[in-house]
Amino acid sequence: MRNNKSLLIFFFVTLLTSCDKDYLDIVPDNLATVDLAFSNRYNAEKYLATCYSYLPNESGINQNPALNSGDEIWYPDTQRNSNGPTVAQGFQNISNPRFDYWVGSWGGKSLYIAIRNCNIFLENVESVPGVDQFVKTKWTAEVNFLKAYYHFYLLRMYGPIVINDEAISVSASTEDTRVNRNTLEESFEYVIATMDKAITGLPETLQFEDEEMGRITKPIAAAIKARILMEYASPLFNGNPVYNSVKNAEGKQMFPTSFDASKWQRAADATKVAIDLAESVGISLFQKEDYLDPLEQNDTTLLKSALRSRVTERWNKEIIWGSTEFSSFLQFSAMPRLYPYTTNPVASNHAPTLRIAEMYYTENGVPIEEDVNYDYTNRYKTKQASGKDRFYIEPGQKTAVLNFNRETRFYADLSFDRGVWFGNGRELDTDPWYIRARRGEFASIFEINNHSVTGYWPKKLVSMKTTVKSGTDFSAYRYAFPIIRLADLYLYYAEALNEVKGAPDNEVYRYIDLVRERAGLNGVVSSWAQFSKDPSKPTTKEGMRDIIRRERMIEMSFEGNRYWDLRRWKLLEQYMNKPIRGWSVLVNDLDDYYTVRVLHNPTFNQKDYLWPIKEEELINNPNLQQNPGW
Repeated sequence: MRNNKSLLIFFFVTLLTSCDKDYLDIVPDNLATVDLAFSNRYNAEKYLATCYSYLPNESGINQNPALNSGDEIWYPDTQRNSNGPTVAQGFQNISNPRFDYWVGSWGGKSLYIAIRNCNIFLENVESVPGVDQFVKTKWTAEVNFLKAYYHFYLLRMYGPIVINDEAISVSASTEDTRVNRNTLEESFEYVIATMDKAITGLPETLQFEDEEMGRITKPIAAAIKARILMEYASPLFNGNPVYNSVKNAEGKQMFPTSFDASKWQRAADATKVAIDLAESVGISLFQKEDYLDPLEQNDTTLLKSALRSRVTERWNKEIIWGSTEFSSFLQFSAMPRLYPYTTNPVASNHAPTLRIAEMYYTENGVPIEEDVNYDYTNRYKTKQASGKDRFYIEPGQKTAVLNFNRETRFYADLSFDRGVWFGNGRELDTDPWYIRARRGEFASIFEINNHSVTGYWPKKLVSMKTTVKSGTDFSAYRYAFPIIRLADLYLYYAEALNEVKGAPDNEVYRYIDLVRERAGLNGVVSSWAQFSKDPSKPTTKEGMRDIIRRERMIEMSFEGNRYWDLRRWKLLEQYMNKPIRGWSVLVNDLDDYYTVRVLHNPTFNQKDYLWPIKEEELINNPNLQQNPGW
């Protein structure tokens, strides 16, 4: 049994150390407090819970920058001063940075304080009386994982970081505490080595799941190590010439100046190890056959339901590591109004952009702009749904051509005007909800700050068991929001192998095709050969790179991967300097509604690839240097 099945009820938060603003790893002068914390098993486990308590809330709209800081989601104007939209609009700053995980403000927790607590735990765990060495070894491995993960979280955001590997004595001189940032390669190698140390001591599965819910296991650590190495190998950090002139206060080169192909091989090797380990303990893709259907639906509806459940099914065997924070607010923000209410029970303002709707494949498994059979030129015009469209669109109703003849993930992940919605008490093919989203209809604007500004909703994030009852009672079904799942690893592996090899081969195709097959699509080679205007695209390294990247953006949509992926691929400048668009949702007339509207023209600069360090920190520690451009 795996820990991702359960809620983190074991880890109640009991903070035993002060949460000051000093990110340095200083042993508190009240040593009696530390002695008490490790005086018995009960107190030590509470301190262990403290180390876990700093894990960022991955389902938190104002805590996870990847949910809404890019081009994937957009909000009404009145909501665009919150953290993610502020970053997406180009308004990040050095005085009070949004999602500040260095100091700990604006949705971020100070991960340096988290690392301090981890170091204190590691220095004292062996002194806890009455605890078996096996348990101490496991605790040590868990905290080494957390320490590595917190360093990586900072590294991914800020680039070169300050490595805090042990506590600094309170008697240390002022100069000793004015530390420099380590180089990027030192930072990555430290995180990888610490993760390796954790992996050796972690169990493959939990022995007592009821008592250890939410605890780290070997498959989790191996999967996150794969993610770390993918970041290390990718263009942003692997010989990016933009950073060639960046040096620290001592004159040391902070970024590698040349591309290192061996980093892709390391990433491929680590990802394969993680895949094999995950599969060996029963982790597998969540298939149509795994969806427990009480109503004997047809295959089309079953596939839609299973694909939606790959994220929202609580007992999902695909999720390697899931956040145990309650995703209620995320679901509240993502759910459309399904019928007229007297009040506003859902916000409906977490809206996918038109670019995301266009990203998904056609029913033939190729991009809409490449499919020889798809009416791409007329995609913004309207068309009436017939009986054959009934599993996706309300028969007899008109919607955009863009919403017809798409792959099943489009309909599992997105909701739109006249689209089908299962859940909220309705799961029968013959009796679904239909979204009515034009001005004056129940899914349209209810309040100026609570509506979809694009005309789309991320259905993928809302469990079919989440309900609105009696018009006002919103009841969210609790599930583990995925931090990393098996499909993620499959696509990482295909990407890394493609970069290692001179040309894609059957192994590269195999791992992307496993994800496509689960989605009801044919393999890459056959799909492109039959339906693409560029049938040889999968046969070249460059063509396959584009295919794998698009597959990742489709499969992992709305889960906080797109932003980090575009960033590590060094593509955010390409995507974030184009207009954010949606339908003209404030009108009722059919043709006017399906007129493309520009919502914002964002600006993304080279400096935005790395988070700024808060200005106050640079004043406190003159040895720290700000990130380039800030």
